[in-house]
Amino acid sequence: MSTTHRLNLYRRYFELVAAGTKTIEVRVKYPHLENLAVGDRIVFRIKDTEERCEVEVLRVTEYPSFEALLDGEGPERVNPSSSLEQQLDNIRSIYGPEKEALGALAIEIKLV
Repeated sequence: MSTTHRLNLYRRYFELVAAGTKTIEVRVKYPHLENLAVGDRIVFRIKDTEERCEVEVLRVTEYPSFEALLDGEGPERVNPSSSLEQQLDNIRSIYGPEKEALGALAIEIKLV
């Protein structure tokens, strides 16, 4: 049985997901995401707005760091409008080193 997860996204990433060009979502391996599985749904929203989009989880892969994730998945699948270096800086500005130490999740998604 699939589960629906609700997660916030910054507008710039939300727009890439909603356009179907962002196919890999990056998250820290928080305890509430440990049960994320293929076939689950994620409803992304922009905080403090009514804007939403729904995706299906196609794959979840764990990496030891954000750098390993971007190398393994390809930066163009995470954010086609930014270089690898820019993305690494952006991700690390959202998640500090103590969060990255928990592990990084690459969540392959497709619009529903």
